[in-house]
Amino acid sequence: MALFLGIDGGGSRTQACLSDERGRTLAKAVAGPSNPLKVGLEQAKKELLRAARAVLQRVSTPAARGKPPLVGAARGHRRQKPLLLAVCAGVAGVDRAAVSRPLLAWLRKAVPARHHLLATDAAIALHAALGTAAGMIVVSGTGSIAYARNHRGETLRAGGWGASFDDLGSGYDLGRKAIMAALCDFDGRGEHTVLTSRICRALKLSNITEIVLKKLDTQQVAAFFPLVAEAARQGDRVARRLCAQAGGDLAQLALALARRLGRRAMLPVVCAGGVFRSSPTLRRSFARYLHLRLPSARVRLLQREPVEGALVMARKLAA
Repeated sequence: MALFLGIDGGGSRTQACLSDERGRTLAKAVAGPSNPLKVGLEQAKKELLRAARAVLQRVSTPAARGKPPLVGAARGHRRQKPLLLAVCAGVAGVDRAAVSRPLLAWLRKAVPARHHLLATDAAIALHAALGTAAGMIVVSGTGSIAYARNHRGETLRAGGWGASFDDLGSGYDLGRKAIMAALCDFDGRGEHTVLTSRICRALKLSNITEIVLKKLDTQQVAAFFPLVAEAARQGDRVARRLCAQAGGDLAQLALALARRLGRRAMLPVVCAGGVFRSSPTLRRSFARYLHLRLPSARVRLLQREPVEGALVMARKLAA
């Protein structure tokens, strides 16, 4: 039986999925974040391997128990035949040669298979959304990025330059701005918001100024986004404004790609990531801002998991 492994490695988690040649899902597993630009290359390798081993061990043969069942052999055969035919890993931050080359070399050794492909997480999400058709995907999770394909199969990207300099409209961006809004509320420089008390409660702070003593990483800051989404649903004006601004920032990514694609015809724009799924206010702002400037855009949420795109790409790679 030929097996295909798809991996979706992002800034918040890593998901692996194993399927057979008929496309049936055999196992799924989740590990920690594996964006090498955020957690480092070595930690990214650990999480990718954790996820891969977890799904492979679930279809382990008795002879292969206790180690990753990447190969197996029928009794009496001298040479072991590879069970894993192809691996496609979509990992955030790998569209730079300095990152992709060592990671792909490691992947080939760590997860033996006949074929390997390393792509960005945005690329597999685009494939899950549109297959090989033209269009774009805008992703907002821990970070943010937009990725597009034209009718000639050429790909373009916008955004996704990291939390230090970009990632507007992302979970990290909204978490950071929520902290800023809470501090402004404390000072009297900004409007009162329930985010102040909710952030304090989440971190067990006596007042919001104690947050400056905390050494929060990107993931911890992004974890405040659900507080923003919930406050916006409950009508907090500051939270609603933050979500609306984020929607406009994400729409700018799509508009930048539309201009570069040079097409004004009907264009599918797929939204993906936990931020889009969690905030109706942000989704409405995104669609409204985009349609004002690109009325022909067809906006919808991604209905499949990005890892499914990785599996399809793995099967095509083997074919």
